[in-house]
Amino acid sequence: MRHPSLDRNRKWAPGSGAMMLILMSCVTSALEVPLDPKVLEGLPQPPTITLQSPKDYIFDPRENIVIHCEAKGKPNPSFSWTRNGTHFDVEKDSKVLMRPGSGTLVIDISGERADAYEGTYQCTAHNDHGTAVSNNIIIRQSRSPLWSKERNEAITVQMGVSLVLQCRPPAGLPPPVIFWMDNNFQRLPLDQRVSQALNGDLYFSNVLPEDTRSDYICYARFPHTQTIQQKQPISVTVLNMETMNETVAALYNLTDFFSDRPEGERRPGFMMPLGATSSKMVLRGETLELECIAEGLPTPAISWKKDGGELPNSRMSLRDFKKMLKISDVNEADAGDYRCTATNNLGTAHHIIKVVVKAAPFWVSAPRNLILAPNETGILTCRVNGEPKPKISWFVNGIPIENAPEDHSRKVEGDTVILSNVQTGSSAVYQCNASNEFGYLMANAFVNVLAEEPRVLTPSNQVYQVITNNPALLHCASFGSPIPTITWFKDSKTSIKNGDPFVIHENGTLEISVAQPVNSGKYTCTATNNLGFKENHVFLEVKEPTRIMKQPEYKVVQKGMSASFECKVKHDPSLIPTMTWLKDNGELPDDERFEVDTDSLTIKHVTDEDEGTYTCVMNTTLDQDSASAMLTVVEATPTPAIVYEKPDPPTDLELTDQTERSVRLTWIPGDEHNSPTQNFLIQYEDLLHMPGVWTNMTEVVGTTTTAQLNLSPYVYYSFRVLARNHVGYSQPSQPSRQYRTNPAAPDVNPSGVQGAGTEPGNLVISWIPLTGFQSNGPGLEYKVQWRQMDTNDDWSSENVANISQFVVSGTPTFVPFEIKVQALNNYGNGPNPEVVTGYSGEDLPLSAPDSVQVMVYNSTLAEVHWEPVSPASVRGRLQGYKVYYQRERSLQETEEETDQEEHILTFSGNRSEGRLPGLQPYSLYKFYIRVLNNKGEGPPSASKTFDTPEGVPGPPTSLNAINIGLDSLTLVWGPPVHKNGRLSGYTLKYQSVNNTNELGPAKYLTLEANETSVTLSNLNSSMLYKFYLSAKTIKGSGPIVTEEVYTAMDTSESCIPHTQPTVEAGKGSCPTEPPHPTSPSTQSLHPPVHKAPPVGPAFGTVNTSILEDGAVITWEYFGHHKNVYVEYIVENSKEDWKKELVNNSHSHTIKGLKPGTTYKVRLVARDPAGAAVHSTGEVDVTVPAVPNRQVDIATQGWFIGLMCAIALLILVLLIVCFIKRNKGGKYPVKEKEDAHQDPEIQPMKEDDGTFGEYSDTEDHKPLKGSRTPSNGTVRRDESDDSLVDYGEGGDGQFNEDGSFIGQYSGKKEKDTHEGNESSEAPSPVNAMNSFV
Repeated sequence: MRHPSLDRNRKWAPGSGAMMLILMSCVTSALEVPLDPKVLEGLPQPPTITLQSPKDYIFDPRENIVIHCEAKGKPNPSFSWTRNGTHFDVEKDSKVLMRPGSGTLVIDISGERADAYEGTYQCTAHNDHGTAVSNNIIIRQSRSPLWSKERNEAITVQMGVSLVLQCRPPAGLPPPVIFWMDNNFQRLPLDQRVSQALNGDLYFSNVLPEDTRSDYICYARFPHTQTIQQKQPISVTVLNMETMNETVAALYNLTDFFSDRPEGERRPGFMMPLGATSSKMVLRGETLELECIAEGLPTPAISWKKDGGELPNSRMSLRDFKKMLKISDVNEADAGDYRCTATNNLGTAHHIIKVVVKAAPFWVSAPRNLILAPNETGILTCRVNGEPKPKISWFVNGIPIENAPEDHSRKVEGDTVILSNVQTGSSAVYQCNASNEFGYLMANAFVNVLAEEPRVLTPSNQVYQVITNNPALLHCASFGSPIPTITWFKDSKTSIKNGDPFVIHENGTLEISVAQPVNSGKYTCTATNNLGFKENHVFLEVKEPTRIMKQPEYKVVQKGMSASFECKVKHDPSLIPTMTWLKDNGELPDDERFEVDTDSLTIKHVTDEDEGTYTCVMNTTLDQDSASAMLTVVEATPTPAIVYEKPDPPTDLELTDQTERSVRLTWIPGDEHNSPTQNFLIQYEDLLHMPGVWTNMTEVVGTTTTAQLNLSPYVYYSFRVLARNHVGYSQPSQPSRQYRTNPAAPDVNPSGVQGAGTEPGNLVISWIPLTGFQSNGPGLEYKVQWRQMDTNDDWSSENVANISQFVVSGTPTFVPFEIKVQALNNYGNGPNPEVVTGYSGEDLPLSAPDSVQVMVYNSTLAEVHWEPVSPASVRGRLQGYKVYYQRERSLQETEEETDQEEHILTFSGNRSEGRLPGLQPYSLYKFYIRVLNNKGEGPPSASKTFDTPEGVPGPPTSLNAINIGLDSLTLVWGPPVHKNGRLSGYTLKYQSVNNTNELGPAKYLTLEANETSVTLSNLNSSMLYKFYLSAKTIKGSGPIVTEEVYTAMDTSESCIPHTQPTVEAGKGSCPTEPPHPTSPSTQSLHPPVHKAPPVGPAFGTVNTSILEDGAVITWEYFGHHKNVYVEYIVENSKEDWKKELVNNSHSHTIKGLKPGTTYKVRLVARDPAGAAVHSTGEVDVTVPAVPNRQVDIATQGWFIGLMCAIALLILVLLIVCFIKRNKGGKYPVKEKEDAHQDPEIQPMKEDDGTFGEYSDTEDHKPLKGSRTPSNGTVRRDESDDSLVDYGEGGDGQFNEDGSFIGQYSGKKEKDTHEGNESSEAPSPVNAMNSFV
C-alpha cells in the first residue's frame, strides 16, 4: 500500500521529475548557525525554542507549578501562552507569574484548587523574524486516592494448593508502586514459589504451612506525593488435612476452601496469563515486560523462547526467578510469538504470548534550520516513521501552512518544503507535526534569509603540531551567506588542490593524511562569496617521533645488591619529554630505594618483593614510546666486606689545544675505592683579579677524563680537578700550570643603566660597573652619552673611570633624555649600548587647581571637583591631588565647639574629583586642594566652604533611674553630645522582663526635645523593666541607650488575714526588703507622670485545711520568681524551717505532721541564688489529736438495750437539729463573711496605696488558759461554726474569694467544749465514746 504523498508525486506533469532533479542539484545545503557568540551578536535570527517542559507534566499539589519555555533569537523573542486551545492571559491571573526575559510560567497554587490549572498548555515565542511554538504540554495533578473500604475475609486453604492474594490498589496518577509487607514493615520474601505480579497481586504456586500468617498487607507508594497507603491485612491459614480428624475439620466453614478434596503433587498450570495464548502490544523504544506465573506441586520452573527467532540477549533480562522476561528498547524485530514453559517432574505446560510492536512517530530526519542568501533555494525535510504511518502537517509561524499568507516561492510536497529564490524579509519559522494514534512529534526549523560577507571563525596564527607519518587536520571554520568557498595556500603562494596527500573537507578543514617534515610551514585559507573575501593563517609543525634507542635489559640480581635499568630515548628537541617508570604496569613503590634518573632506574638493596616487570614510558605532548624488562631476584652469596671511601684526587693535569678563548684540560683519575666516580668538578683561580679564590667552572661525567674549557680575555688561569663518588668529593688535584689569555675589548656593557634627576636642573646617570673579570683588558672606562629626547641635538658624552654614576647639570625641569653607557678599555670599545630613557629633576608644581566645586550628597559625604592643572605646570611626575579639609563649627549655635583638626585625603593619579567621607552632620566645613608630584606640593587653591545637612543624632550621654518605688520610677538622661541637627524630641520604649527573660509588650512614649527626665507610674512591683531611649531629628532617630531597673518590692501585700478558725495569725510582722540602690541625685525633679498598666500583688489569698496527719495549703501567686517554697516549723521550735518546692502549682499538701501539734507555715519566693525575695506572713496550723476509739465489748443484755435506747435518742436529736438548721438564717460563717470582707476587695489606703488588713477580734483569739483535754481530743479554740467542721476530712471547697461552696455534710464531729456550754448535740460515735 503506497503512502498518499507518493500518489501525489505521480500526478506531476511530464518532465517535472527531471526538473525536480535539476532543482535539487541547485539547492543550497543547510548553512549551519555558528555557535561563536561574537558572530551571533550581529545576526538577526528567528526564535528557537531552547527549553520546554515535557509533554506530560504531573505536578505535586504541594508545590508550585513551573512550566518551562525558554527561547533565543535576535531580537529577543516575546512569549505568550494558550490553555486548552484558547489564549491564556497571564497578567489577569494574580497566581500566575511569567519569569522576566523568559516564557516560563510559575503558578502559585497555595490556597487554590490545584486542579483548576489542569489542562493543555502551549508556549509561543515571537520576534520580527518569525514565531516558534512549543509542544502541547498536558498539565495534570498527581493523585493518591484512598483505598476503597473493604472487609477481607480470613482465608483457609489446604496445604499444596495454589493461592492468589489480590491487591487491587487505587488508581493513582502516576500509578503507585506496589509491595507486600507484614505488620513489622518487613518485606515478604519472594522466591520461585511466591511471586508478585505486575498488577500487584501475590501468587503462591503452592502453599506451605509456613505461609500461615495474619498480616499479609499490600502497600501502595505514590511517588509524586511521597505517600504510602496500605490495604487491610489478609489472614491466611494453611491446613494439613492428612493430620486433621473430621471433628476439627467440621469447625471450619468449608465454603472458604479453595478445594473440596486433598491436593497432592500435580502437573503445572498457568495462573497468569490464563489460557493457552494471550497478546501484548508494546511501543517501539519502550520496555517489553512479559510474565508467566505457574502453579503446581512441586513448584514449576519457567523457561522462555521465541518461536521462529532468537531472544535479543544484549537487551534481554530475566527477573523474578525467570517468571518475567524483560526486553529494553523494543524495535520492530521484537514482534512475534513468545513461548513460556512451566516444568516440574510431573509434566510441562506452555503459554504463547503474541507480541505486536507499534510505534509512535520517531524521527528519521528532523528539519534543520536554514540560513539562505537572497535568490538561493533551500529544502526543509521532515522524515518520520511510525506504526501506523504518521500524518505530517506543516505550519508557518504557528499557523497551518494552508492558512498562511500565500508565498509563490514555497512549495509543499508531503514531508518536504521547497523554498525557491528566497528574498530578504521572507525569514520565518516552520513547524513540522507528525502524529498517529500513539503520539506526535513537533519540530521548529527557521529559515533565515541573510546576506553576510565571509568570516573565518578559526583563530588566526594557530599552531598545529603532529608527529611524522600521522594525519594532520588544519581547520578553517567559516561563516557567510551565501556559503563561502574555501581555498588553501601553502606558504602564501602554492594553491592546494584536492588530491594526494591533501584532502579539503566540506567544512573547509584541510587534511594531510600522512604528514612529513616537508609539510611543515605556513598555511593560508581564504573564504570567498559574492559579498567579500577573508583569509586566515595557521602553521603546521611536523615533529620527529619519540623512540627508545636503548631498551632496559633483563636483570638477575642477588638480594641486597643494586639493579639498574637504562632507557635512552631520542625525541624531537622542541618537545619536552617526561620519563615515567612502572612496575608490573602500576606505579613504583613509594620507597627511597628506587632512584629515578634522567634515563635510568636504580633499585638499591633489592628484596624479593622487587621482582617483576619494569617499564619505562617516555611521553611528550604529542606521542609516547615504552619498553619493558624483567628483574629476577636470587639469594645472595657471601662476599667479603667492601670498604667504600672517597676517591683519590686526579693527577697529571695537562693543558692542550690552546686558543685565544679556549683550552683543553686533561687528567688521570685517582683510585675510586670501590665506588664509581660519578663526576669531575673543574675549578679555576684568577691570579690577576682574584688571587687565592677558586671558582667552580664546569662539571663533566665520571667516565670522561678531558674537558674543553671556554675562557675570557685578560685572565691568568690556573685549574684544578675534584672527583666525586657516592661517598663524597676527593681532595683537589695539584693546580695546573698558569695559562694567560690576551687582553681584548670588553664583551659586555654595564647593566642597570638609568637616569633620574635628584634636583631641579640636573640628571643623574647611574649603572652597575663591570667586574675585573669582565673588563677583558687594562684601562677600563665608561663612555656616558645623553641628549634631550625629541630634539635634533647631537649626543653629549663624557668618559669616566672608577665610578658608577655621572651628574649632568643645567638641564630643563623634568624633560626626557636618551641615555647610553658603553664600556671601553685600552684594546677597544665594547658593543653598541642600548638606549634607555630617563628624566631630569622635578620642581614644585606652579599652579593650583581651578574651578573648585563641592557637591554634598548627604550629612556625612561630600564630593569635591576641580579642574586639573596643565601638565607643564606640574613640573614633574604627577602623583595626584591632596584635599585639605577642616570642620569650622556646628550650624547649631548652642552646641559647644571642640578643637577641630585638619584632615588630608590624597587622590592618586590625574583625578578631577574625590569624595570626603566621615563628615559630621549639620556642620560648616572649609577645604582647599594642592597638586602633588615627587618633589612636593604646589600652591593651595582658593578655600571653599560647604554645609552638611542634618543627620540622625548621637546617643543620649546617659540614662539612669532614680526615685524607684513600688509602682513608679523616674528616668533622667543627658542630651547627645553630637546633636547633628535640631533635636525634635526623644523616643522612650520600655518592656517588662519575666523570670524566663521573655519580654512583655512594648510601650512607647514620645518626649519633647527640652525634657531630660520622665516619671513612669502604675508599674508592677518587684518587676524588672528594660528601657530604650533615643534622640531624634527631622532625619530620624539615632542610636539607643538602654537601662534595666527593678521596681521596689511590696513588703506588705503578703500579710494575708486569716479566714479559718483553726488558723492563728502569726505575731511576726511582714518581712521587708532592702531598698533598691538608686543613682545619687541632689536636684529636686518634678517630671511629668506617665501611668503604666497596674498588676496585682505577688501573693494572693492563702487558705489552709487540716488533715489527720497533715495540712492542705492553697494560694494565689502572680510573681515572676523561679522558685516558690512552702516552709513550716513547729511552734516555738529553734530548728531550721523545713521547705518543700512547689513551682508551677497553687496548692500543696504537707504530710507527716504530728497530731496535736501547732505549726507555723509561710510561703516564700526565692531567686536561684537562694535569698528570700518575697514571703507571706506566718500562719498557725494545728493538727488535731487522734480520738480514743475504744469500744466496750460487754455482752450483757441490759447494756446492749441501754446502748440501743441512747442511740435512738441521739438519732432523733440529730434529725431535729438538721431540720432546724435547714429552715434558713445565717450560719456563723456567713456572719463572719459579712463582717470581714475578702482581703482582695478591700479598699486601698489613701496614704500608701496598700491593701487593708484584717484586724483580729476577740472571737478569733484563743481562750486564755485553754489546753488539750486528757482524753486526747483537740480543744476548739475558735467559733463552733468552723467551716472545716462541715466538711469530711477537711476537704472543703472555696471560691477564688475564699467563700465556702461545699455542701453541708450529714456527719458532724463536734468534740470541742467551750466552758460548760455546748450548742450542738454530740455525734453518735462520740456519744458511744463518752460511755467508756
